[in-house]
Amino acid sequence: MAQHTSVRPDLHLHYVQACQKSGQPENPFVAHVLQEADKNDEIRCTKGITLKIAGNNHPVPVQRVTDDDLGVLASVLRHAAFVKGLDLAYNVLTDDGAKTMATFLQENSSLQYLNLMFNDVGTSGAELISGALHRNRSLVHMRMTGNKIGNQGGMFFASVLQSNSTLQKLDLGDCDLGLKCLIAIATALTQNKSLRAINLNRPLLYSQEEETTVHIAKMLKGNSSLVELHLSKHEMKNFGVERLCEALYENSSLRYLDLSCNKITSDGVKFLGELLKRNQSLVILDLNANRIEDAGATYLSEALSVHNRTLQALSVVSCSISGKGLTALSNAIKANMILSYIYIWGNTFDEDACMSFSELIQMGRLNPNCTDVAPYEVDGQAQLAELSHGLQREYYWAPRHRVVADSAANASLGLVAVSEYL
Repeated sequence: MAQHTSVRPDLHLHYVQACQKSGQPENPFVAHVLQEADKNDEIRCTKGITLKIAGNNHPVPVQRVTDDDLGVLASVLRHAAFVKGLDLAYNVLTDDGAKTMATFLQENSSLQYLNLMFNDVGTSGAELISGALHRNRSLVHMRMTGNKIGNQGGMFFASVLQSNSTLQKLDLGDCDLGLKCLIAIATALTQNKSLRAINLNRPLLYSQEEETTVHIAKMLKGNSSLVELHLSKHEMKNFGVERLCEALYENSSLRYLDLSCNKITSDGVKFLGELLKRNQSLVILDLNANRIEDAGATYLSEALSVHNRTLQALSVVSCSISGKGLTALSNAIKANMILSYIYIWGNTFDEDACMSFSELIQMGRLNPNCTDVAPYEVDGQAQLAELSHGLQREYYWAPRHRVVADSAANASLGLVAVSEYL
């Protein structure tokens, strides 16, 4: 029988009883998380809670969640309507655990966020979970990041995007996706009207033809719901960027474009510069780890100085830019009051670049939380030091003891909020 949210839930008690009933030993880590959840007053409110049972990043090692542990946990949570989020990242769940989770997703109608990042779920596990998502009508955000589901596993999720109208954010980064499933996902997104963010980082592509980028570009021409798109490590070159830019002239919904860690040069950035002169929807552009050099930085600064008044954040970390290009970008910030976040570490700073960015920060034009450099002086000369700030510095893990404000380390979450369960 479903529990009423005004009654204190006793998750820990139910877990102990379920372990005894099934003969499964208690996992002390799971037991501790449930004990803490029982004390959480937010259980009483309608917002609900997220159970954080991630196996990484603890002061002392914890007993990671196994398939058997998940079986007991799922039986406890089956009717716990106040549990809206479940973070099981960095555990040792396999396809057997995926089977348990698939059954849970079919029976549960309250879970909105599920994080299975970096477990050991494979292709058959992906088939089971995606099968459940065809029928599930509550899950809003799913993270499969780092589970090696492969091309066939990606095909199962492409199929989900054809029928599921609830899912808003899907992370399939580092999942060893292949050419065929990327094309299938792009095709599904031409019809899907509910998905607002997708992460397709680091697929395994063996072709130099950039077919996947061409299909994604074609999808962007017709898709009016996608807000956030991650295409990091796609071996994308200038041809692919040109195709994307052509498509984005016809797209007015995409706000966050991640092209980091590709093979884009200044010639490719020229197309982006031309796009930025006319585009009125992009808010975040991530070009981190592309060889755009001074010429590319100049193309961007020209567009941002005079024409564009919508882009708020630009990352050009480790882009082989020297003093000339960095100074041009600092001048763009002086001229453009909308561009408020810029990340530049990993380039070659000369005295002029150090002076320019030091002045921007000291005069208050650039908030120290909105860039990844901090000014200091040595023998009267301006220098810049690195800060742990960025668009998504804490994508894979977040420090337990926060030194940097969340809004500074993960600026993208505040700028482009897709859903409550990010």
